[in-house]
Amino acid sequence: MNDDVRKYIYGALIVFIVGVSAWVGFILLSSCGFSLTCKQGEMTVERTPIPTLFPATLPAMETGNGAVVVSDQCRVAAVDLVGAWVEAGSPEEDAFQFTDVNGQNCESTFAEVKPLFVEANLWYAGSLSCVSCHSVDVAVSPAQLDLGSYAGMLAGSRRADAESKGTDILGSGKWQGSLLYEFLSTSKADVPGHTESVSDLLIFAGTPLPVSAATEIPAPTATAAP
Repeated sequence: MNDDVRKYIYGALIVFIVGVSAWVGFILLSSCGFSLTCKQGEMTVERTPIPTLFPATLPAMETGNGAVVVSDQCRVAAVDLVGAWVEAGSPEEDAFQFTDVNGQNCESTFAEVKPLFVEANLWYAGSLSCVSCHSVDVAVSPAQLDLGSYAGMLAGSRRADAESKGTDILGSGKWQGSLLYEFLSTSKADVPGHTESVSDLLIFAGTPLPVSAATEIPAPTATAAP
């Protein structure tokens, strides 16, 4: 074998080796980049965002020095929150107390009661807000009732005009004997917006009171719809 043939053979081998090395290097660079983790070529994992969760109410715990530590949220039936507000005299600015489902003495204000009447999809999925029907215009509002404001709630139903007062819907502070309690706690198939009982709705509202500041208060109890 002469020198020219050897040169061709060696040249072909070198070209082959260089070509294979370049191809392998290209594959590794595409998959691993300039690191040795080799994760660059993996398929991207589609992740579902973690949903926002309602804070859970924790039971009271007693520390070593005898002090009681409570959670920073109170959980209560929405109907019972309205009832506690009514039985406290229906204050507009002052705080009122209630007992939550865990037996904690809690405190809230009308600012947390009002959204129950002005927000949609709250009492049950797809529910309209109370004010979508019972609005400030008592001339067209069913039962001539305005549930969109503090003054409207106290003015009652069956009002002759916006300046007059009508039938007390708050039962003069006796919640379970009031018209508002009746409409919230019982279903009425013939009344739009009242086809489902909402007495079981639980919400987070108010804040726990320190044990020394809490007073014994009766908790309104929702009655199951017939």
